[in-house]
Amino acid sequence: YYTGHTDDLERRIAEHHHGGVCNFTTKRRPLQFVWAQEFSTRYEALSSELVVKKWSRAKKEALAKQDWARLSHFAKPPRERVSTSLDMSGGSGEETGH
Repeated sequence: YYTGHTDDLERRIAEHHHGGVCNFTTKRRPLQFVWAQEFSTRYEALSSELVVKKWSRAKKEALAKQDWARLSHFAKPPRERVSTSLDMSGGSGEETGH
């Protein structure tokens, strides 16, 4: 999942769909936009981006789906998680950090 911040979301999405803006998204088209959040300041947006970029794929998917139980589950280190059905629907690739 690509994570970024912008002052103009519609323009930025169009740039990524067109290609040539970012190697990550250019190589992975077609793209699907899945989540956005507004922030009061550019600093807050950048700070959030830097945190979310480090998240596992499963945790990012939980955020995009607003599945707070899954997000909380994957926020814990794997050795501290109680095995549940949450692991079955996203645990296999969640440690990859994409």
